[in-house]
Amino acid sequence: MKITIIGLGLLGGSIGLKLRAQGHEVLGIDAKEAHEQEALRLGLVDEIVSFTEGVKRCDVCFLAIPIHHIEKTLGKVLDLLDSQQVVTDTGSTKESIAQAVKKHPNRARYVAGHPLAGTEFSGPAAAFPSLFEGKKNLLCDIHLSDKEAVETIIRLNEEMGMESVFMESSKHDKHLAYVSHLSHVSSFMLGLTVLDIEQDEQQIFNLAGTGFGSTVRLAKSAPATWAPIFDRNKKHLSDALGEYIEHLVAFKRYIDSGDMEAQKAAMTRANEIKRILK
Repeated sequence: MKITIIGLGLLGGSIGLKLRAQGHEVLGIDAKEAHEQEALRLGLVDEIVSFTEGVKRCDVCFLAIPIHHIEKTLGKVLDLLDSQQVVTDTGSTKESIAQAVKKHPNRARYVAGHPLAGTEFSGPAAAFPSLFEGKKNLLCDIHLSDKEAVETIIRLNEEMGMESVFMESSKHDKHLAYVSHLSHVSSFMLGLTVLDIEQDEQQIFNLAGTGFGSTVRLAKSAPATWAPIFDRNKKHLSDALGEYIEHLVAFKRYIDSGDMEAQKAAMTRANEIKRILK
């Protein structure tokens, strides 16, 4: 199968590495020529091509670019696809993308995807072939996609080591606001808080333990990727932040008043997350 990947960063590059290892031919496109050359050097793709050539030559096209670029690019890809080709994406929100192409005559050739995989690193050099192993790919609104197009993406998911999970785009965005986007905001703001208070960066390095490191890890993520995600999911994310802030304010009150029983009760309740994250 011939695969075209638009966006050769962590996700796109990892898709390329894995599918090349599975015997597929991979064509690559990136807005930055330096990324294209690095992707070739690292073996993420077989060939760098133009946008039009890449779309016309492929069996499956992956859009692994930021959300706002997916919205602008997906329609252009669909304009060029025939009835046998498929396009999918890696976007972390789905409603705005769905709205962008809902009336496109070729909509059925699009399978909305979101691999639940990633690291805090970005760019072609961050890619590795096992990124998706044991992960889920959320496929949304599949009733709007041709059956065989969905089956093609499910097969590729399996080749990359992913399980396909199905949901509506509106539910996807609400759930992801809580289990992904909120944790990124929390990590960014924790990093900002520590940097504002502790001006001696060497002291941060000396005192930071594994707990701080794991909690603030996501603050190293690329702002250019996450700002559009937060913007496109602002309603659900704002709701999630409001609830989170209420819990923080309550816990501050327990600290200020010395109410250790209330602190323990809140933490004990939070321990129930172990039922979900086994």
